[in-house]
Amino acid sequence: MSRSILIVEDEDDIRLTLREFMSRKGYEVHVASDGVGAIRQLLDNKVEVIISDYRMSSLGGDYWIRFLEKYCGDQKIIITSGFLSPEIPIPFPVIYKPFDYSELEKVIAGEFVVD
Repeated sequence: MSRSILIVEDEDDIRLTLREFMSRKGYEVHVASDGVGAIRQLLDNKVEVIISDYRMSSLGGDYWIRFLEKYCGDQKIIITSGFLSPEIPIPFPVIYKPFDYSELEKVIAGEFVVD
């Protein structure tokens, strides 16, 4: 199981509670509130899994997805969103908000596949 996670989420409550949940599960957790902060974390830390919101005020959306696809091929990437519809093509698994944190943990562990 991957042990180092980067959570990229602009909503403080979600970012902080998800950080707490994943820390209690034994993961080393790094956080960022937008794509720019995430790039800083990726430069400073070895990250195996990226859990990222799709829509963020700074470097989010399609540009963020394109960045992840081009530069983060070594990491497992999971996108979360309350905005995306299933018809929008995203090259990574998408978990739609609201979601259960234990469901996310199963996706990370590879026990559950998201279309």
